[in-house]
Amino acid sequence: MSYPNNIILVGLMGAGKTTVGRMLAKHLGMRFIDSDHEIERRTGVKIPLIFELEGEEGFRNRETAVLSQLCRMDNVVLATGGGAVLREENRKFLKQSGIVVYLRAQVRDLYQRTRHDKNRPLLQTADPQAKLRELFGQRDPIYRQLADIIMDTGDQNIHGLVRRLIQKLTDGQASNMQTLTVDLGARSYPIHIGAGLLQQAQLILPHLAQKRVAIVTNTTVAPLYLDQLSATLAQQGVSVLPIVLPDGEAYKNSETLNQIYNALLENRCERKTTLIALGGGVIGDLTGYAAATFLRGVPFIQVPTTLLAQVDSSVGGKTGINHPLGKNMIGAFYQPQVVLADTSTLDTLPGRELSAGLAEVIKYGLIRDLPFFEWLENNMDRLLARDKDALAYAIRRSCENKAEIVASDEREGGVRALLNLGHTFGHAIEAGMGYGNWLHGEAVAGGTVLAADLSQRMGWLSEQDVERTRRLFQRAGLPDHAPDLGVDAYLDFMGLDKKVEGGKIRFVLLKSIGEALVTADVAAD
Repeated sequence: MSYPNNIILVGLMGAGKTTVGRMLAKHLGMRFIDSDHEIERRTGVKIPLIFELEGEEGFRNRETAVLSQLCRMDNVVLATGGGAVLREENRKFLKQSGIVVYLRAQVRDLYQRTRHDKNRPLLQTADPQAKLRELFGQRDPIYRQLADIIMDTGDQNIHGLVRRLIQKLTDGQASNMQTLTVDLGARSYPIHIGAGLLQQAQLILPHLAQKRVAIVTNTTVAPLYLDQLSATLAQQGVSVLPIVLPDGEAYKNSETLNQIYNALLENRCERKTTLIALGGGVIGDLTGYAAATFLRGVPFIQVPTTLLAQVDSSVGGKTGINHPLGKNMIGAFYQPQVVLADTSTLDTLPGRELSAGLAEVIKYGLIRDLPFFEWLENNMDRLLARDKDALAYAIRRSCENKAEIVASDEREGGVRALLNLGHTFGHAIEAGMGYGNWLHGEAVAGGTVLAADLSQRMGWLSEQDVERTRRLFQRAGLPDHAPDLGVDAYLDFMGLDKKVEGGKIRFVLLKSIGEALVTADVAAD
């Protein structure tokens, strides 16, 4: 039986999080961690003393630091402190880490369980029951909003409670969907990751300005998923205009873009008509650019159906088309309303396309996430075998990395440029070999190997790490060498790259595995 990566228990003090958590972890073969106990272990003192010396704010700072680390672990049942949900950053950590379970109890039961406990600083008052009522009123709505499952504990037997919770985790009452957020202030949007999302209209409906959409897809994806998504929306009274385009990178151009415009105009679509991109990176880029420019901007939604699109191109708002002289030279930054990464669509993805997506997954480990790179080394065979848990984890970890970068640098003025590792060389490979002959991910793999070789020549990356990088691409079924286009051809194609600044090509290179930098200080020879 498959369970979520982590199970997070939230609730007021006395709700039974530690007791339930220990028993649940034992039944499921998972590790149990209590975040309050972990704080005490790290500081060497009890929580009441931390409150006494540093105040509640000092304790909350320590709690946030510990949660940020614990939530990156796997196969854990985590019991959190009652006030952990008060900070928005903590709620994001918890929601991204796994299934959140709210253990809910009435104030009278909470009081009976905690009235003799002197290790609860907030309850050391003249009227602890009144304090519990105050905390319940403040926190119950937050717990409810955060939770995937709500379990009313009452005075029931602990063994029965754990059995019921396990049943909910196994019978589908608890969704395995995980949600991340791209934090862009008022333009923030969720990324939902999980199986069967195409059948969940409730994930799309809140993002529609009117009950009319245009689904843009291609001749490969349409026979597989267009009817399914259309039916999901039609059942909720949404009118669907299908726009089916030819498939392939060779069609990511102005002629194909005009096919979208023509369909929208001929069917009198309005500014409140939402465009839905159902397909891989080409469809996402085309649809996003059409949305950015049609009627000076209409809403759009990303429903990526390839691994590459789910981990990279659907997140971050880069949209555009190719020009005969360069890839993605015409486009706009335009964010979607929501991203639905339905992992079930990977079941029909050709093996070559799956490998191409893994190039972008590996990239995140190389530029900023050494533990993820090591995980990929240990789990590549599972990914190629389409192990659902492994794929879901790789997608989530990749999207976490990308969401953090985009939130800090939406328009690529700084750190976001690191996401282009392998792309400067890769775009030259795609152009030099003819668009569509090398898949984008294959070109990125070849380009990343060139970047790793250059990093070694610059005196940064060791020979062992270059080989380690090359080996992982090999195991993923990707090129471990770039094609020989000739130095002049590479320089010519790269001279048209968007990252050229002041006439100099800016390269993304590696200081080490897990650390990247951007530099233009590279000799042409």
